[in-house]
Amino acid sequence: MTEERERRPETPAEAEGTTGLFTALGKMLKLLRERKGLTQKEFGLLVGYGPDAVSAMERGVRVPRPELLEKADEILDAGGLLKQAIPEVKEAMKRARTRHPEWYRGYAVLESQAVELHHYCNQAVHGLLQTPAYARTVFSRRRPLLDEETIEKRVADRLDRQQVLNKWPAPMLSYVLEEVLLDRPIGGPEVHAEQLRQLLRISGMRNVEIQVMPTSTEQHPNMDGAFNLLVPQGHPTVAYTEVQGYPRLITDLEEVRKIVDRYGIMRAMALPPTESQALIEKKLGEL
Repeated sequence: MTEERERRPETPAEAEGTTGLFTALGKMLKLLRERKGLTQKEFGLLVGYGPDAVSAMERGVRVPRPELLEKADEILDAGGLLKQAIPEVKEAMKRARTRHPEWYRGYAVLESQAVELHHYCNQAVHGLLQTPAYARTVFSRRRPLLDEETIEKRVADRLDRQQVLNKWPAPMLSYVLEEVLLDRPIGGPEVHAEQLRQLLRISGMRNVEIQVMPTSTEQHPNMDGAFNLLVPQGHPTVAYTEVQGYPRLITDLEEVRKIVDRYGIMRAMALPPTESQALIEKKLGEL
């Protein structure tokens, strides 16, 4: 299997070789903070960050933004030491193709640890809802073509991810599916029918809500494509998008807030879960 076939989201340090820079800055921040006699919580209050964020920066797994370095240099009496690193940090941020913390080592890991998962789907049924046959069709028809070994591995990995649906404590999951997904016969009539039955089965789970956005809806708050919203254990909500094979994990609070807002509007506009189930049953009966 080639690296291209198995590409996963790269972190800024992996993609741009900046691990050393952020690790060194983290060590300096910790040394200066401790020399000043401040706890992570106390220092965080002074610079506008929580103690978890301060800890992540000191460990080199979160980028210390230029404005933080400006404040920290003065608060910690660094004498310009931290300010000197700002040009390098800006350049690293400019080159970074994705901006998310280093603790994110693969979307599946983040997904498995989430206490809440919310998804908007407009092209295909979400991976956590797919049947083996549906998933196999998705991978076998993609371009460029994948070899059989890679297809089977990806199907197995996708099915393995679905364990999150049954783990305990159960995470809360919600989905907004465009109605077109109920009409698009991916894999042919039998595979399509099986997938609709799968949607009905999962929609009956206590921790899952599936809603359908009718195609007849005249206004739509999100024309920017599919996305996932996740609340990882011990971390704030993040958003995840993937366009043409290029993933992006969004952690900026304001960006995430806007996506959360759009998702809330979509849930209000979509059919309620019971009506969505009835529509899925109707589509299945028409096959």
